[in-house]
Amino acid sequence: MRPLIGVTTSEMRRGDLATLRRHGEPAHPEMALGMTYLRAIERCGGLPVVLPPLPPQSVAPLLDRLDGVCLSGGPDLDPDAYGARTRHQELGPTEPALDAFELALARMADDRGLPLLGVCRGAQTLNVARGGTLHQHVDGHRQGQLATVPTHAITIALHSKVGRIAGCTRLDVNSFHHQAVDDLGAGLAVAARADDGTVEAIEDRTRPFFVGVQWHAETLVDLPPHRSLFRALVRAAGQTQTRQLLAA
Repeated sequence: MRPLIGVTTSEMRRGDLATLRRHGEPAHPEMALGMTYLRAIERCGGLPVVLPPLPPQSVAPLLDRLDGVCLSGGPDLDPDAYGARTRHQELGPTEPALDAFELALARMADDRGLPLLGVCRGAQTLNVARGGTLHQHVDGHRQGQLATVPTHAITIALHSKVGRIAGCTRLDVNSFHHQAVDDLGAGLAVAARADDGTVEAIEDRTRPFFVGVQWHAETLVDLPPHRSLFRALVRAAGQTQTRQLLAA
């Protein structure tokens, strides 16, 4: 069986289809998730399933059915989530209820030892879930080109898990963020940085797979170093699935 990997939907938008509501009724919120995440996981041998932002008490039953988790990109994390005393003027819209769900999901998946891959906001969520903090705004990290176009290089730390997975210490990536890791969460290490020092990847080197990348690797999956991240997630999820079957 293909390992089952949950993918969070961190972005909400107005549902503008009039056929879905009565006349005069306000627009309902809808989940938004790029198909690129799901295609990348499926292409690498996993079976993706979309996780709706349900109340945190629904997290445990979801995780009972999963072999791994991918935390997707989305809006800014609210500074309240990591105890910031001020809010940067460039802070974008936040969704505290979504934050609560994703942080609960990340912490419970972490406690269970499930493989975890965080992408962009997802990487930031992994850091905050471990007690870390964020830079609320960094300049020059939102590109104007398509997501399939790498626009800057990063340096990957020697002997890091990300380096072993990608098979290199220098990698071209895309960039669609304005927040980034500041103080590292407990047990985490920096796996890659941009040339300006911005943290581009984090990892827990004591876990089989606990990785957060600041770039959108799912849109670069045609390139082997980026595809290898999803292959590594699926491989680790397959090992989780095997352990669960043997324990049943």
